[in-house]
Amino acid sequence: MLCAALGWGLLRWGDGLPDEARQRSVPATAIPLAILGDSNSHSYQDRLSFPEASGERGGSNQARTFQWGEILARLRGDEFDLGPWVRWGHSGIVPRLFDLLGLPVGRAPRKEDYLYNFAHSAMGCNELTEGKFRQAPRLVALMDREPTRWRQGVVVIRSGLGDWSAHLAEQAGDPQAPVVREVLERCTQRIRESVRLIHVRHPDTRVVVVGVSNEAADPLQFERWQSARESANIVSALDRLNAALRAMAEAEPRTIFFDDDAWVRAHWGARDAEGKPAYRTLTIGGSLQVSNTLGNAPTHAILEDDHAGLVYNALWAQALVARLREGFGLPLTPLSDADVARFVLPLAEASLRAPGS
Repeated sequence: MLCAALGWGLLRWGDGLPDEARQRSVPATAIPLAILGDSNSHSYQDRLSFPEASGERGGSNQARTFQWGEILARLRGDEFDLGPWVRWGHSGIVPRLFDLLGLPVGRAPRKEDYLYNFAHSAMGCNELTEGKFRQAPRLVALMDREPTRWRQGVVVIRSGLGDWSAHLAEQAGDPQAPVVREVLERCTQRIRESVRLIHVRHPDTRVVVVGVSNEAADPLQFERWQSARESANIVSALDRLNAALRAMAEAEPRTIFFDDDAWVRAHWGARDAEGKPAYRTLTIGGSLQVSNTLGNAPTHAILEDDHAGLVYNALWAQALVARLREGFGLPLTPLSDADVARFVLPLAEASLRAPGS
C-alpha cells in the first residue's frame, strides 16, 4: 500500500511543468528555439543557480549582463520562441527515481530559465545523452508535447568546451595524445546521438552543432603555452575536433555546423606566430571599447567567473542569426551592428556608472 501511495503521489506530481508553460500564446510565425549544452548557454539571470550574493555572471552587473539566448529573447522575441521564463525541473535523486518508475522528469536539474533551454553549467558531452541529466532525451520528451510546432523548430547544441579545455596541456604537448583522441571521439559521438534522438521523433526540426573554440584565447590562459610549437599543437588538435564535428553535422539531415573558433578569431584575433597573445579591441557603437580581458565591467570580453560577457554574447547572438539565415534560409531579421549597439550601450553605461565598476 505504501508503494502504491508513493507511486500515485509521484504520478500526480509529474514533471511539474508550470501552468504558464501549458497555457500561453505565442506568435504563429515564432520559431521554437531549444538549447542543449553547458555554461556557455545557461541563462545568467537564473537566480536559483546564480543568486545575487554569489558574485557570478557579472557580479554587481549581473542584472545587466546577458547570455546569448537571453539576448535573442530580448531582441528577436517575436521571431524566436525559447519558451516562457520558468522555474522548472527536478534535482537530487528525483530524476533517477522518476526514470526508474517510468515517470516524466522534465528538465534536470531544476533551474530558472527559458522552458526550452536545457543547457546547464558544469555539464559535459556525456550529459547530453547519459546519466541522470540526459539533456537530449528530456528535451525530446518536451518537444513531443507540441510536435507540429517543432516541425519549424531549431535546436542549438553547444557542448564540449569543458571536456576539451580540461586537456589543453596534453594538446600542447601532443595533439594526437590518447586522451585528446578520446575526448574527440566521445564528444562527437554524444553530439551525434543527440542529433539523431531529435530527428527520430522530429525529423523536420533543424539542428545547429556549434564547434569548440580555442581555450588558449581565454585571458586566464595567456601566460601559458607561449611558444610557437605549443600553440601550433593546440590549434592542430582543435582543428581535428572541429573537422570531426563539421563532418558529423554535414552527414546528418537538416543539421548545420557553426564554426565557433572561426568566429572567435574573426572578432577577437588569435595568438601570434610565436604563441604570444595578440588580441584586438572592438569598438561598439563608436564609443564602447571592449578588449579580450577579464572583468565584470562591459569593457571586458570575459567575466571574472570566466564566462562570456555582455558584448561577447551580443555579437555571438548576431552571428547565430546570420548562420541560421545562411544555413537554413530562415526568414529572420538580421541583427545589425546598430541593433547590437542599441542594446548594449545603455546597459554598459549603467554598469559603468554603478558603484564599484
